[in-house]
Amino acid sequence: MPVTNLHLKDLYETTVEFFTLRTSAFSFPSFNSNDSSSDSDHEHIPLTPRDLSPVPDPVDRLQTECANLRVKLHAAQRAHCHSACSCRSFGASAAASTLYTMRREYDAAKSELQRSQVELARWEERCKLLENSLKETRDLLRTREVEIDTLKKERDRLMVDRHSRERPPSALDRRRSQDIARHRSNSTQSLLSQYVRHSADWSDPRDVETASQGSGSQRRASSDIVADNVSTVSEEERAQAKSMEIFLTKTDLWSGAQVIQAVQDLNSEILQFSASAVELCTFAKQHLPQAKVSQTQNEVSSRLGPTLTRMLSTRDHSQDPMLVQMALQGCISYCISRALSSFCIGYQSKSNITLTQIYGCMFQSEPQPTSSRWRALAHKHIHELHPELDDYATNEMTETIFRWSLDIFFICGSTNPQSNASSRERISKSACRLAQITKEEIMSTNFEVVAADSGRTYDAQEMMDAFQDYGVSKGAVLCTTELGLRCSTRRASAEHTSSSEENVERRLLLRPKVILESAIDMIDQR
Repeated sequence: MPVTNLHLKDLYETTVEFFTLRTSAFSFPSFNSNDSSSDSDHEHIPLTPRDLSPVPDPVDRLQTECANLRVKLHAAQRAHCHSACSCRSFGASAAASTLYTMRREYDAAKSELQRSQVELARWEERCKLLENSLKETRDLLRTREVEIDTLKKERDRLMVDRHSRERPPSALDRRRSQDIARHRSNSTQSLLSQYVRHSADWSDPRDVETASQGSGSQRRASSDIVADNVSTVSEEERAQAKSMEIFLTKTDLWSGAQVIQAVQDLNSEILQFSASAVELCTFAKQHLPQAKVSQTQNEVSSRLGPTLTRMLSTRDHSQDPMLVQMALQGCISYCISRALSSFCIGYQSKSNITLTQIYGCMFQSEPQPTSSRWRALAHKHIHELHPELDDYATNEMTETIFRWSLDIFFICGSTNPQSNASSRERISKSACRLAQITKEEIMSTNFEVVAADSGRTYDAQEMMDAFQDYGVSKGAVLCTTELGLRCSTRRASAEHTSSSEENVERRLLLRPKVILESAIDMIDQR
């Protein structure tokens, strides 16, 4: 029951409040503003539902709440707009950063692709060069096989001639000696018969008999003299054949094909050294002392020529250092060819010049076995007198290659020139070993390592263009990148002259490979 009264009371109060707010007639005396009664009167009036406290206007309250909600909504919208703007600015900056990163990655990938293309082209070129070298080697091997067959036939012929010289006098020689003896005996008999006729009238028969006995003894003496002459001639021929036997039976320790292969191996080592040295270096324009630059350019020009030196010092090699690599090959090839042209590598300069002149005169005037034997003995005994000459020659050539390579890197603008010391030493040892082979271990001919001079006109019969597969070969020679090989043999002749160039047979077994002026345009087009 109390609970029910409570709910009825709440309903009653709510209804009263509702009608009080909605109707002006319903107004409690206590809420009337015109009421002028005093406080004492009110104290004696009991409290009723009419005496409730006034309730605020719901419309005002709703309007206030709406205003508050609008303020909050506006604040929320402003906060949302600010956050959206912040998000948009942050997204724009993030997008810009992502775009920049992608652009950098794209540039790096593009640069890597270009380097890969350049490297691919370089390897393709090397592959073509190796294929050409292989083809030339096969052709050369076929040619050398034909030459070996010819030399074998020549050797067999010489052996037959030697055996014929060592045989006893033939029937023709005996017949010739008998004719000579018969002629001498006939002449003696005619003289004796004339003497007998002239003295027949003045001598007795005993003198005639004595004369006939004397003629018989004379015939026996003349026959003995002829036999002695024949035996002396045969002994001289046998002695001459025996003295030449050491040259006729002497076989070369190295064949022509092996010498060619040794030169090609040396060229391969030079190529590998140059390529590795260039790959380890970086190139950039530098401000260097002009006096030092001019001096270095003059030194390089004396080795490679002024045209190539000017190209090396004025071009930018940071993107494609192929020209630097070819200049290194040319410089090392020039160094080795100059060293091998001397009589003995590492020997005194004046003595080398004298020995070279002596051997040149001997080669022109003496038979091939004689000059070759003298050359081999002289070269051998020089090294026996100076045992340290091999090490000195190797170290000197290694140091020369190093200094000349630094000069090329300097004028090309290299910031950190580097090279492999073991490769330089290996090249020097190979060159010294090749010199020993050609000077001491080959008697049948004279081998020379050749290179084309800078500035020389191109001749397809004497040299080979390294870029002949990429265009027309034209222009002068810039440098020699691979060494060649030539052999010179003096043919036997019946007429011995002091200096007969006609009796010397020269053959170019391996053409040197050169770089022409037209190759620069091909390099620029890559």
